[in-house]
Amino acid sequence: MKFVTVKKTEETFVGLMNEGLDQVLLLNPAEETRTGHKGFPESMIDCIGAGESFINQVKQLVTWVESQDNPESYYTPITEVTLLAPIPRPSKNIFCVGKNYAEHAIELGSAADIPEHVMVFTKAPTTVTGPNTVVLNHQGVTEQLDYEGELAVIIGKQGRAIKHDEALDYVFGYTILNDVTARDLQSRHKQFFIGKSLDTTCPMGPWIVHKSLIDNPNNLQIETTINGEVRQSSNTKQFIFPVEEVISVLSAGMTLEPGDIIATGTPAGVGKGFKPPKFLHAGDKMEITIENIGTLINHVEGNMK
Repeated sequence: MKFVTVKKTEETFVGLMNEGLDQVLLLNPAEETRTGHKGFPESMIDCIGAGESFINQVKQLVTWVESQDNPESYYTPITEVTLLAPIPRPSKNIFCVGKNYAEHAIELGSAADIPEHVMVFTKAPTTVTGPNTVVLNHQGVTEQLDYEGELAVIIGKQGRAIKHDEALDYVFGYTILNDVTARDLQSRHKQFFIGKSLDTTCPMGPWIVHKSLIDNPNNLQIETTINGEVRQSSNTKQFIFPVEEVISVLSAGMTLEPGDIIATGTPAGVGKGFKPPKFLHAGDKMEITIENIGTLINHVEGNMK
């Protein structure tokens, strides 16, 4: 199951993509008015928080729709809606794991920079934007805008002191995230938050893939291209800290909640890692593809390339 948040006219809905990925089944809070089924929670966070009852409710609706004489009439063409970020407004900052690939740590420093413990920073909720949107270039604020393709984990249920071998039980699903970063601000302020939290610098989507479709989040191909040029190409099996360890460490003394987002780190190949650096420019097309999830596409503000 692939869950989206979409806007149709002036209304926002959670939806379920069909297998062809060209139509979406809107999970209407007022669903009973059309199908006789119970209505759905209004937001993605509320749907996630409903847990297995939400998943079972979706399965029941899909079974009912497919049993109808004209099931296609219950789906909306993807061309008639606007895809938003799956969680358009997170309830708290996005958790981000720094330097979770050894080669990335080395490209920004040396082998001495490979962390021994999980390194975490956050991005403000106001950074989030959806697929196929424009990332502001923030001229006058930064001259070193950079990309970072990442697998993002969506927490599915509340937990604290989560054990390593139970961590994936707390996951709802996975999506793609671009941790766009102002490198000069990062260096100037000697911390990550400002350089990571400019508006629109967290493209996310295009959907959340339910965990039932991902056998192992620690073995997924990931690739980032800029204007068609491959910049990052790796596999999440190269994580220094696998998803289970990240969840366990974060939750050791802090409660994780449904809808929390964890960006798991980026592989080598960021703009700053090249000599000379290859920072983003106006109009650049950024594409991040992760195996079994899909592709997230965004442009930097300016004439598109």
